[in-house]
Amino acid sequence: MKYVVGIDIGGTTVKNGLFDENGTLLEKWEVPTVKTDNGAHILEDVAAAVRGKLEARGIGLCDVLGAGMGVPGPVEPDGHVSLCPNLGWRDYRPESVLSELLDGIRVKAGNDANVAALGEAYKGAAAGVDNVVMLTLGTGVGGGIIVGGQIVAGEHGAGGEVGHIVVNPDEELVCGCGNRGCLEQYASATGVVRVAKRLLERTNEKSSLRMIGEFSAKTVFDEAKAGDALSKKAVDTLCRYLGLACSYIALTVDPETFVIGGGVSKAGNILTDGISAYYERFTHIIPKKATFKLATLGNDAGIYGAAKLVM
Repeated sequence: MKYVVGIDIGGTTVKNGLFDENGTLLEKWEVPTVKTDNGAHILEDVAAAVRGKLEARGIGLCDVLGAGMGVPGPVEPDGHVSLCPNLGWRDYRPESVLSELLDGIRVKAGNDANVAALGEAYKGAAAGVDNVVMLTLGTGVGGGIIVGGQIVAGEHGAGGEVGHIVVNPDEELVCGCGNRGCLEQYASATGVVRVAKRLLERTNEKSSLRMIGEFSAKTVFDEAKAGDALSKKAVDTLCRYLGLACSYIALTVDPETFVIGGGVSKAGNILTDGISAYYERFTHIIPKKATFKLATLGNDAGIYGAAKLVM
């Protein structure tokens, strides 16, 4: 039996998974992301943890086909990472570093959102589908594009940065990236709250949100489901911009399935149904529409996708 290691590097913890060659998850664990010395010790800690798990199971590195890893930043086709601010990496080659720490085994790295999309296409909501786009709606908006079963990373590793597609060029507020009108400003958890607060400020419309005080994205969705008209408008705004962004993507890569993940996806069908309705309106030229599905792997998508990188 041969084995594969999947690694998902986050700003707080590194998630790891040991898989057999058939893609069955045998064990998963986490180690802290120690970012001192510009992240110089992150992969040292990962390598030590991997060695410890393999030794505990009596598995030699000679029986490991390779290790894949998701990185929170653009990864160029040759594995080079120009800048990964969340980890402190600059002009870094994580593939070479980890391979050397693990006696030369094959290591492949990719952007974490792209890798999560690959995971959902491999063993998750889009299992068996070769053309998939995943949007991760959390504090920000990430994405991953899979065409022909392969990640579309692009020349500079920026492929899949769907959160910064401009959907409203008339927006006055600045996105965290420095631009204006990015999808992330409307479709993230913070974005839907901002949209709801803007509606509250600009209208005198009655809303249950006015009596709640500070509220979260979950609150907005819950109140919309309960029938609050203003909350419904906020959710509709999010769905409209997501449907628009998905139409841009579809008219470029024509996926079979869109997978919606991240914390906001817990809103469920009110989200996927709303996005799909606008998507269909904006893709009149496409006779056979893509389906919209909620992600199923949760926080494990990254380790599944990372493992798939080297299978």
